[in-house]
Amino acid sequence: MTTAVTSKLVRKPAIPNSRAGVMDCTGRPEPPSDILVGCIIVRVLTCVTATRVLDCRFLPTPIVHIAMNLVHSAGMRALPPFDGLIAFDAALRHRSMTLAAGELGLTQSAISHRLKKLEGFVGARLLDRTGGGLLPTAAGVTLAEGLGRLLDEMAELRARSRASVRPLTLKIGLGSALANYWLVRRLTAFASAYPDIAIELCIIESDVQARALDLDVQIRWLPKVGTRATSTQRLLFDEMVFPVAIPSLLPRGRPLREPHVLGTLPVLHKGLVGRNDGAEWSWPVWFERLGVTAPVQAGLRFDNLGTAITAALQGSGVVLARSLLVHDALAEKRLCRVVSSNWDMTSSKAHVIRWPAALANDRRVALFADWVVKEAKRTSLQ
Repeated sequence: MTTAVTSKLVRKPAIPNSRAGVMDCTGRPEPPSDILVGCIIVRVLTCVTATRVLDCRFLPTPIVHIAMNLVHSAGMRALPPFDGLIAFDAALRHRSMTLAAGELGLTQSAISHRLKKLEGFVGARLLDRTGGGLLPTAAGVTLAEGLGRLLDEMAELRARSRASVRPLTLKIGLGSALANYWLVRRLTAFASAYPDIAIELCIIESDVQARALDLDVQIRWLPKVGTRATSTQRLLFDEMVFPVAIPSLLPRGRPLREPHVLGTLPVLHKGLVGRNDGAEWSWPVWFERLGVTAPVQAGLRFDNLGTAITAALQGSGVVLARSLLVHDALAEKRLCRVVSSNWDMTSSKAHVIRWPAALANDRRVALFADWVVKEAKRTSLQ
């Protein structure tokens, strides 16, 4: 009886072949250490069963499989929690748990939990709270080195797989303001020039969305320090920031001769209170430059520039806008400048078009990139 049960529960270890050696379940040669440990485990289980130290009726049938899994797990990589890495990357870029949570669509407590899990894996604190926001510890600096590049490479895995397939549709991701006020009305020209290339437009407002979508091309609004031309991105052009409004809101529908009059007009604010988007978006900075002594009105505030421009087109007030987004509205006289162009401020960010390295030689990507760069230059010169 004992022999029968033993033969059912215990499988004989594979006999090494003089040519091929013992192979694991993936077809790779088993390391000698694993073979030795496996044989010891099987031998111990055989002895335990034969001597009836444990009643065989209570031994689970796949006990040998469990034992061998323990052998294999010893050789597995110790991988960090990926959700913790993403939370760390977002918190470090924003220097804020709250802003990181907003980007990832999570609660602040969820971000904190993921960071604690990552710190448990590393065995050290990664971020410290300071007056200037979150700053990396020594361990955090080490982890951050190369993490952004690693996440970008992981995001390109899908693109590398798709590169050999060459789908008919070119998927393009960009912000809603640029899509609504500039690109959409120009895409017809591209479609007419290249009827064999189908376009799918996706709105993205964060890095998380960009990574989640299966995009071939992205047009991103980035700090100028990261807009240099590379093999995977090109600069569209620098933009200017200046106040605009509907003509009926201004005397004679023309730019103000006396800038201080701006203090009597309703103003529209872009961005949440406390968010620093740059001096060019600050009404107090503009009032100081123009010599306006009146206090800045609270007015209406909008989370994004696209909505603020829509409000300005409805006559709600004066908005600080980027030259690219209001180019067509100015040309069609739906909006007009509030002050002379001499007061324009250069934007601290710029638009770039980028694509995965795997698609560097893709005809569709090259044609669209060339077209959109030329269109941007043509728009900026008018």
